Amino acid sequence: MGNLTNNNIMVIGISFIFVMTTAGSGMVFLFKNAISNNFKRIFLGFAAGVMIAASVWSLIIPAINEAENQGMIGWIPAAIGFIGGGLFLLVIDNLIPHLHMDSDKPEGLKSSFKRTTMLITAVTLHNIPEGLAVGLAFGLAITTGSAVGIASAMGLAIGIGLQNFPEGAAISLPLKQEGMNTKKAFFWGSLSGIVEPVFAIIGVILASQLTFIMPWFLAFAAGAMIYVVVEELIPEAQLGEHTNIGTLAVMFGFVIMMILDVALG
Repeated sequence: MGNLTNNNIMVIGISFIFVMTTAGSGMVFLFKNAISNNFKRIFLGFAAGVMIAASVWSLIIPAINEAENQGMIGWIPAAIGFIGGGLFLLVIDNLIPHLHMDSDKPEGLKSSFKRTTMLITAVTLHNIPEGLAVGLAFGLAITTGSAVGIASAMGLAIGIGLQNFPEGAAISLPLKQEGMNTKKAFFWGSLSGIVEPVFAIIGVILASQLTFIMPWFLAFAAGAMIYVVVEELIPEAQLGEHTNIGTLAVMFGFVIMMILDVALG
């Protein structure tokens, strides 16, 4: 495939992750009631599974391979970058005021932000590493001219997009329940996903301009994603009784992302 074709595929992939969040947010026009606990467990578990698999196949393994191609010991930048990504989100978590679903206690520094603002902020924060991961994957593939890499990056975008659909619904519907009108709930639900294409573009730029530190960036994105999974998604998927549905959703999400990455990559 020529460079123009690769660029077109990249634009489609980056756009897809945002479009799916918007489509999910549109569910607020179809449903009047809050989403059920089982639905929350399923979508949170599925998202966790997708992100775990993506962190391994789309980020950590390419980080190790890229480091070795540059003559480094593969696991060193992978390990350091991974820890750095987790620590970065830990710092952000403790600084920026935000509120998770089904929680009444805000996290981060004290602020006068409204509850709805902090709900949106929580989702927006964990969308950042997802967008960065997609951008880095496309950027690395285009920089190296790898058709296999482009296919793998597209697989990552599809996986992230699939879990963005229920995520969009899971932010717009609670906003409506908080008293926000339907159109505003849709707008903010959709807008919570805008950081993904923004950080995807940042990832593409980093990959094309700073190829020598790509192994570190790839692992950094993986560490940030795993932090989100362990800190937020899995605990929230295990709330209440009959949590095995959340566990099965994690496994299903993992398998779907693994198949996408291996089949396309």
